[in-house]
Amino acid sequence: MDKKISEYILENKVMTIATSVNNVPYCANCFYVFDEEKNILIFLSDDSTRHISEALKNNIVAGTINTEVTSVAKIKGLQFTGNFINPEGERQKRFYDVYYNKFPFAKAKPSLVWGVELNFIKMTDNTLGFGKKIIFEKIT
Repeated sequence: MDKKISEYILENKVMTIATSVNNVPYCANCFYVFDEEKNILIFLSDDSTRHISEALKNNIVAGTINTEVTSVAKIKGLQFTGNFINPEGERQKRFYDVYYNKFPFAKAKPSLVWGVELNFIKMTDNTLGFGKKIIFEKIT
């Protein structure tokens, strides 16, 4: 993954995750932590939420990470697709450790941990030139 993409993901903390069941899309905002080694976005959410219940039915998800800017010249953000992960056992423990290390206050409201394994990212970064795109695609 290009260093500019991973740095941008690490600098931010809120993603929009989009799901779809029966051709009806839905999206939600979530705080995330990035596992840079595994290219996984880790987040907490209750299993009663619509986005989690839909991701459990259709594990192909999409999303965005962006920042608010006041100038077109400073636009920076990314769109992604990936596979939703319902971790178990040691993987679940590791996800919690990674998440709580960045957001220890989240322990005050316990919730389930989830992940998105990133398969494709298109980052737009106008600070590198208007309309500059950087692409990541997981090699399978």
